[in-house]
Amino acid sequence: MTSPLDALTRKPARATDRAALDELLDQAKVGTLSTVVDGLPWSVPMLFARDGDDILLHGSTGAGALRHVATGAPVAFTVFVMDGLVIADTLFDHSANYRSAVVRGVLEPVDDAKSVLEVLSDKLIPGRVAEVRKTTRKELAATVALRLPIVDGQWIAKARTGGPGVESADWTGVVPMRTVYDAPITYSGATPPDSVLALAEPPAG
Repeated sequence: MTSPLDALTRKPARATDRAALDELLDQAKVGTLSTVVDGLPWSVPMLFARDGDDILLHGSTGAGALRHVATGAPVAFTVFVMDGLVIADTLFDHSANYRSAVVRGVLEPVDDAKSVLEVLSDKLIPGRVAEVRKTTRKELAATVALRLPIVDGQWIAKARTGGPGVESADWTGVVPMRTVYDAPITYSGATPPDSVLALAEPPAG
C-alpha cells in the first residue's frame, strides 16, 4: 500500500524530479526541521547545505532537541522558495509560483564538524572560509553536525509556474520575486572582505 507521504495526492502534475530538488536545495538558505519530542510536535528553521546526497545541518551541543534527533528520531525537513505572486481577476484564483520539497528520514551524526561548518559557510558566503581563522577545538566541541541522507522514496518536490490559468478581460499576470543582497553594513574594521562584497554585486550580463 502506498503511503500518502510517498507521493502528491493533490495536483500530482506539479511533482518535480531529483534535478529540480537539488536545484532548490542549492538555492534555498533555510529549511525547517520537524520531529516529535515527548509526544509533541517540534519544528525549527535551520540554515543548511546540500552536499551530494546529504543535507547538512549543525547546531549547539546544548540543544536538547538536536540531541534527540541525533539519536535516530524520524524527521522531516521542508524547504520553500516563492518565485512570484500570481494575480487573477478573482481572489479565488490568485495563487503563487513556488518550489518546495519535503525530505524525510533519520539524521546521522557527522564526526567531522569542521567540514560541515565549512560547507555550510561556503554555501551562505562563497569564499568566506578562506578569509577567517581556523575553527578552534573548543568551538568544534560545542557543535553538533548532522546529515540527512536524500533517499529515493523519502522525498517529495513540487513546483507551480505560469499564470492564473483562467481567461479574463481584466488584467492578470505574475509579479516575479527573488532574493537580493543590499550593500553590507559595517560594524567594525575598514573594508568588508571580498566574499562579503561579492554578495551584493549585480549578476553579470
